Amino acid sequence: MLTMTTLQRLWKASPPLTAVGSVMVGVFAASLAALAIDRSTILGAPTWLKPAKFAVSSAIYAFTLAGIFTCLPGWPRLTSRVGWISAVVLVLEVGIIDLQAARGITSHFNAGTGLDAALFTIMGIAIVVLWVAAIVLTVALFRQPFADSAFGWALRLGMLVTVLGQATGGLMTAPTRAQLDLARSSGLKVSGAHTVGAPDGGPGLPLTGWSTAHGDLRVPHFLGMHAVQALPALAWLLTPVGSIAGRRRLVFAAAAVYAALFAALLVQALNGHPLVPMMVSR
Repeated sequence: MLTMTTLQRLWKASPPLTAVGSVMVGVFAASLAALAIDRSTILGAPTWLKPAKFAVSSAIYAFTLAGIFTCLPGWPRLTSRVGWISAVVLVLEVGIIDLQAARGITSHFNAGTGLDAALFTIMGIAIVVLWVAAIVLTVALFRQPFADSAFGWALRLGMLVTVLGQATGGLMTAPTRAQLDLARSSGLKVSGAHTVGAPDGGPGLPLTGWSTAHGDLRVPHFLGMHAVQALPALAWLLTPVGSIAGRRRLVFAAAAVYAALFAALLVQALNGHPLVPMMVSR
């Protein structure tokens, strides 16, 4: 739970990110309310589930970046630019997702009409810009000295794995063979998918929707993107334990395990295997 003091610190570090994070909490609450009222579905999933997930994810990312900025006092110009770029992209992405949900259609991979294709293209370009900003921030973290080297390495390695996790989103945007075959007769209506081995929209896990019958690139994407929260949180929990050198070794070990798990889940998804296979009645 963010206290008023914490919000004030985050606001001082990055007003745009703190504002966007706060707004996204409200958007998340509104999406939950819409979930309770609107029982419609898109590709078998509740219409407002995806907007809710992206809103809360955007809030977490915005607050996390603002928190990282407090550790980079000597980089005011860089943090200001990264903050504004990230804030604008997050608003744009969630805005398009909510707009398409309100229209009752998918936001990602949708090339059904000129408008839908344009919106998806805008989302793709915006995410690349966000990714480049994250890379720049990662470089700054590797150049920034930290009094607590264990926490510093947790931030650096966490952000590095997060950048790799963000990059997996690009694997979802290429048209599948089935989509290209269909495009020859009726034009390209869907370009890309997060499911490997089947069209999107099949049986999935509760809440996440991750496929239980085929590979799903959202699994490694999710794990990788949240390394920047998980590893620093571990370093913080280890603060009372042992020396800085000992905690630093634990952080390196945890980062190696986390990165290996991310790589294993990525290979699993690309090979078409689900995270949790379930028998699906035919």
